[in-house]
Amino acid sequence: MLLPLRFSANLSWLFREVPGIPDRMRVAAAAGFQAVEVAFPYENDPGELARLSKSLGLQMVLINTPPGNPEKAEMGLGALPGRQADFRSGLELAVKYSKELGCKRIHIMAGRVPADTVRAAVHNEMEHTFIENLKYAADFLSKEGITGLVEPINNRISDPRYFLNSPHQAADILQKVGHPNLKLQMDVFHWQIMDGNLTQNIKTYFPFIDHIQIAQVPSRNEPDSPGEVNYFYIFSLLEELGYKGFIGCEYAPNGDTVGGLGWLRSYWKNHKGNDA
Repeated sequence: MLLPLRFSANLSWLFREVPGIPDRMRVAAAAGFQAVEVAFPYENDPGELARLSKSLGLQMVLINTPPGNPEKAEMGLGALPGRQADFRSGLELAVKYSKELGCKRIHIMAGRVPADTVRAAVHNEMEHTFIENLKYAADFLSKEGITGLVEPINNRISDPRYFLNSPHQAADILQKVGHPNLKLQMDVFHWQIMDGNLTQNIKTYFPFIDHIQIAQVPSRNEPDSPGEVNYFYIFSLLEELGYKGFIGCEYAPNGDTVGGLGWLRSYWKNHKGNDA
């Protein structure tokens, strides 16, 4: 019998009708979710979030490392030369939150190619920095029982300067790091935009994948909205492959979040008795 898929509500994207992570946790639980994820929980007290999670029966399954300096439009520090000390302090903060929240996965953000440079000119230096930082992070996280993830983000639509942008680049870097505690975070939205060929890429990189996120392409709305990706096929493929991780709902609802969850309610109905 195929295992059902487990879905988490990404509170940085869903339930934005209500302000703040705590209230979004409450409405996510009321909507039937048993797991949530949030990019940057750092404006909230981790103890309070942990107590709320427990009271609501929610599991926090993913957070990101801090983005860096918002005034400089930074989006992660992992691959930024000269920022190793800031990267390590940010990683320590992420671990502090993860331990209090009982969260077992941290997305280690690579960061952006500096605005005043050419990607090709700085690629090797940034890759070297990222690999060294990932080696440090993998050792550190393994001692805490936390898995580190890297996520390619498309540079065609979403973030033109993001360093890590394709599944092939991400898998190559993971192989160069060579640590079993580092895995791949697959956002289907980004993979489809950068490379397509989803079936073969999912099968090829499946041994590396430890977390998945979904949104329709190109709108980044609900999975069942008009677009390029047949998510019911993707879900069936993941079931057949025996995927055991979570699938984060990281999309921008067309309207009311709960009103747009018909696709998920349908999945749950067809898998009665299974966890969200």
